[in-house]
Amino acid sequence: MPWSDNSGNRGSGDRGPARGPWGQPPRNQGSGGGGGGRGRGEPPDLEELLQASRQRLKRAFPRGGKGGGGGPVLSRSALLYAGGAILALWLVSGFYQVDTDELAVVTTFGKYDSVKRPGLHWHVPFPVQNARLEKVTTVRPTIIPDEATARRAGSLEGLMLTGDKNIVDVDIQVQWKIKEDLQSTDDGVLPPVAQFIFNIDDPEKVVRTVGEAAIREVVGRHPLEFIQTAGRDEIQAQTRTLMQEAFDLYRSGIEVRSVNILNTDPPTEEVNAAFLDVEAAKQNRENSINEARAYANRVIPEARGEAQRILEGSRGYAARVTAEARGQSARFEAILAEYQSAPDVTRRRMYLETVEKILRGKTKVIIDEEAAGGVVPYLPLNELQRGQTQRNQGGGQ
Repeated sequence: MPWSDNSGNRGSGDRGPARGPWGQPPRNQGSGGGGGGRGRGEPPDLEELLQASRQRLKRAFPRGGKGGGGGPVLSRSALLYAGGAILALWLVSGFYQVDTDELAVVTTFGKYDSVKRPGLHWHVPFPVQNARLEKVTTVRPTIIPDEATARRAGSLEGLMLTGDKNIVDVDIQVQWKIKEDLQSTDDGVLPPVAQFIFNIDDPEKVVRTVGEAAIREVVGRHPLEFIQTAGRDEIQAQTRTLMQEAFDLYRSGIEVRSVNILNTDPPTEEVNAAFLDVEAAKQNRENSINEARAYANRVIPEARGEAQRILEGSRGYAARVTAEARGQSARFEAILAEYQSAPDVTRRRMYLETVEKILRGKTKVIIDEEAAGGVVPYLPLNELQRGQTQRNQGGGQ
């Protein structure tokens, strides 16, 4: 197909000049000078652009030897520019930024050099020096045993032997991080972050191995009941201490923040149910004991108070009776003295006082012997008794 057919025109005709495959008219083949007869409005030819590029490359990379033979030769200025650019890029690649929660360990040909704090720093670029960043404030959790092992059917990973020869399934979670302190290296001891990088290969595996060994040792010291009830805090503290001592001995640069016991159950459902029943019975016993103590604490003080009240009442009664007896004795002695001085008067007075006490409040009927004249008087005893009863009721109200 001719070039002019790309635009759908069979020939130039009245529709204008034919167009090339890129939508432009083809070169004028009849003009001389390699296309010098193009109009000003036409775009540059692709072949001419490629030819001009080849000429520029030849000028930048002249060929050595006579007759233009040999490979390309760079000029001195081009070599200097290229070398300077490469050196500048190489030096700039040595800058690095350390975040606030990180520390950077700088190595020289793979050997420890220094530790850099947060900020912008520079080191001799690769392959001379390298900087490895580690987050030292991030707390990382590790569950022992790991979830994949715990899900495996028939796994014995968490089963441990207690001090009283029982078996318990224990799961713990260890919270750990990299130590942040920068100790001196004059004695050859690396800082903790460098120890973490150079001395251990798989930190997660190391933490899991040390944690499992520590919890097994601690569980083996105590009975099952202590592990499952009151000893959880003590076991967590002892496990953390053992793990930290091991990490410090290995110079791993790891700091154990906390150890949390997630589970302390017997290995089977049947044993676990029986243990729960025993724990429920113990709890009921404790509740009964506490209720009895509360009842005793309430009743005993009341009984002591009642006893004290009775004692105080007895003391008051004894004091009252003693005082009355002493008063009666003193009164009798006073009357005796008066009687000895005037017996008749005293005897009459005592008679009158006694009669007054007896007849006070009584209904009295006085009959004059001279007025009666030997006639039997009429005594209205029923009316007298009724009046006495009414007076007694009125006095009671």
